[in-house]
Amino acid sequence: MSFAKWIGGALGWSFGGPIGAIIGLALGSFVDNLTDSGTPLIGDRQAGRQRDTYRKTPNYGQRTSRPQTQSGDFEVSLLILASIVIKADGKQDQRELDFVRQQFTNMYGKDRANKAFELFKRITKQNISTRQVCLQIRQMMDHASRLQLLHFLFGIAKADGLVTEDELRQIYTITGYLGISNRDFESIKAMFYNSSDNAYKILEIDKSVSDAEVKKAYRGMAKKYHPDRVGHLGKEHQEGAEAKFRQVQEAYEHIQKERGFK
Repeated sequence: MSFAKWIGGALGWSFGGPIGAIIGLALGSFVDNLTDSGTPLIGDRQAGRQRDTYRKTPNYGQRTSRPQTQSGDFEVSLLILASIVIKADGKQDQRELDFVRQQFTNMYGKDRANKAFELFKRITKQNISTRQVCLQIRQMMDHASRLQLLHFLFGIAKADGLVTEDELRQIYTITGYLGISNRDFESIKAMFYNSSDNAYKILEIDKSVSDAEVKKAYRGMAKKYHPDRVGHLGKEHQEGAEAKFRQVQEAYEHIQKERGFK
């Protein structure tokens, strides 16, 4: 599958708006480089149409309904937000880049991951407006998918063994722009830190709550983080959501053991 067919066939709402402009520049550079090297990716006329499509910026803020997010829309959103987080501390750690590549390989397979990472490297060279990109994602992507994005971003930041203050601030900023609550932010953040009260933070409760409230919180979190909530993104993303879901289950089991109830 050619690069153009892969990305052109995978995207829905992210053809337009700020994200479309970013991908347009990255794709245009990719096509131009291959053309200069003598490797025809797609015909010149088709390449021009492809770049023009990505550079169109409709007034996406006036949409009245949220279209269903496709796998490609989620994939591109991941690439752009990952590039923002990786540059948050002023450097690009190779372990973080390897994490991105490995995650995409696990989700999409080697061939598609290589194409995505090629695009990712070009995205990282651009100056990106975090606010504009996040507002487009917020309007067009469902809440469960945005939570999955946040989980992935923490994974990138932790890939080198430490989430720096700069990275944490950047992820927190992204969280706000994406319309994700502080409680959800703290819940997902707790999945990447070790502390005595992490299990309670993951379930979004305080240590002082009753056993009945613990059980109620678990049922609510299990529903919120269930992999079926992102089933429309495809099996590849459901598998990623299962890791987050397991952490909720493990948090509940930890509290059960600590308190001695079933």
